Amino acid sequence: MQDKPMQQDAPHDNSLLDAAVTMPVALARLAVGLLMGALLYFLYRADQARAWPSTDPYLFSPLVLLAILLPVLLISSLGHLAPSRCAVWIGAAGLIAAGLSVYRIWRVAPQAEQFPLLFVVCVPGFFIAQALVLAGAQDGRRIARYPAYFEAAWKLAIQLLFSCLFVGVLWLVLQLGAALFMLVKLDVLKILLDKLWFTMPVLGFAFAAAMHLSDVRPAIVRGIRTLLLVLLSWILPVAALMVAGFMLSLPFTGLAILWATRHAAAVLLGTSAVLVVLINAAFQSGEVSASVARLVGVSARLAALLPLPLTAIAAYALGVRVHSHGWSADRIAGAACVLVAACYALGYAWAARRRGPWLAGIAGVNVATAFVILAVLLALFSPLADPARLAVDDQMARFDAGKVGADKFDFDYLRHEGARYGRAALLTLTKRAAGADAARIRARASAALNDEARSALVAAAPSDIAANITVRWPAGARLPDSFLRQDWSPLSQQWEAPACLRLSASLCDAYLMDVGGDGKAEVLLLDGPSGTRSMLFAEGADGLWSGLGKLPDELVQCASLRRKLAGGDYQLLAPRVKDLQVGGRRIAVQALQQAPASVCPKQ
Repeated sequence: MQDKPMQQDAPHDNSLLDAAVTMPVALARLAVGLLMGALLYFLYRADQARAWPSTDPYLFSPLVLLAILLPVLLISSLGHLAPSRCAVWIGAAGLIAAGLSVYRIWRVAPQAEQFPLLFVVCVPGFFIAQALVLAGAQDGRRIARYPAYFEAAWKLAIQLLFSCLFVGVLWLVLQLGAALFMLVKLDVLKILLDKLWFTMPVLGFAFAAAMHLSDVRPAIVRGIRTLLLVLLSWILPVAALMVAGFMLSLPFTGLAILWATRHAAAVLLGTSAVLVVLINAAFQSGEVSASVARLVGVSARLAALLPLPLTAIAAYALGVRVHSHGWSADRIAGAACVLVAACYALGYAWAARRRGPWLAGIAGVNVATAFVILAVLLALFSPLADPARLAVDDQMARFDAGKVGADKFDFDYLRHEGARYGRAALLTLTKRAAGADAARIRARASAALNDEARSALVAAAPSDIAANITVRWPAGARLPDSFLRQDWSPLSQQWEAPACLRLSASLCDAYLMDVGGDGKAEVLLLDGPSGTRSMLFAEGADGLWSGLGKLPDELVQCASLRRKLAGGDYQLLAPRVKDLQVGGRRIAVQALQQAPASVCPKQ
């Protein structure tokens, strides 16, 4: 079965014939939208309940990524790709996304997966890939004509943008409707909108509907695109003039002032990217050269020459940093950006100097660079060219070659930025026996690894807790045995709890006082003088200790307050406001916080 070409504008694109042809596609897209919302709700519930599959990061993170990306790709592909090709493309995209997600988790350990960064990179990557696939299907060949790529990419971009806008507006209208019904004491819609099992499928359905409507009304999309590109093209003369002026000023200012900023390369590459976008806004599909205003045409030819010197200066700046300090993960990512910018810069400069139709060579440069971008993204986020692995290998090579001494080598960089590869390198350094500085290297590598272990959130053993806590009141008292024996690991992720119960080598002060008036002492823990956390613990009938409350964070650091507590200068007062009991349920009245200055006067 051959792929169906994209529908062209018809005199009556809302005819009954068009509706009949697109009805199966519309139903399929709406079903995918509902499925996307339901699947995202299932994953959200699993994460909130800490239930399967959220308990397995190697499964959960890929599922979340696939639940967001694949339905969008499928909705966009339906009606444009033959079923067999659509299945192959969606399957390949799923395997790539899942593989990248699993690797991303493995490289940093399951407890610290970097899903947001991977998602941010996957969105533009799969957008480019989807545009290439759709354009190839439209033209019926692997490498399509440039106008096909132009149409597919801009149509998909506008579809996604306005579909998200449609979903947002729909949500606001639903909230307005709920507020209107609440005016007459009808809360059904309000209750439904508060239930994620209702809202997530509805919003997924709305997104699919918007994608379908914008797909079967290509004239609307084309009109929006034309208006946007015309407006952007008239910004090009201003941008070209400013960048040209900047380049002419460099012989007088010198490059040293650029290096002093420490972010010149990023600004230069960003400027090149803006020029590329504006040039393409004027170039469009390559078939509008006759209608382009003369000012815009001349500005585009000038602007096509400017990315080359900008990219060259950025590459030189990066090279200077690499020569002095070696490769880091950030510099490798910067080198990848320079590579992509160089493809555009060289290609556009060639197109500007080429004789013939106006900037005709840009079409081939754009298509070739799109494939380069996909290859670069795939390499950076896979084992092929993982910046962490390459940076660790380079830093270790410089260290072994004697370019960096043990006193200046950044062991902490390996721990913080080297991911799994950095930790493996540190472990190797802890076993180094040869060399004059071997003992020093082993000590510093071990310190870096031990610092990582100390910074991990782990439950302290009873002996650690006893060493961490000093009982300040009453004098000579000690913590209850049941308090020391308790497993405090559930507090490992609760940042409100004092650090001495969560981390080794974290100190707290303890004050034992009978707050409940039942003859049993409760334990008030305060962080060390530099901390802000506190918690009052009471022992239950089952022998387990639980938190009852806390002091204001501002007062934990109050030296006079701590001295008075340690001297027993305190009284236990009944609450000013008693709790309420309504229908058999006890409700605590939240007291207004007293100003810290009234308790902690200036010394």
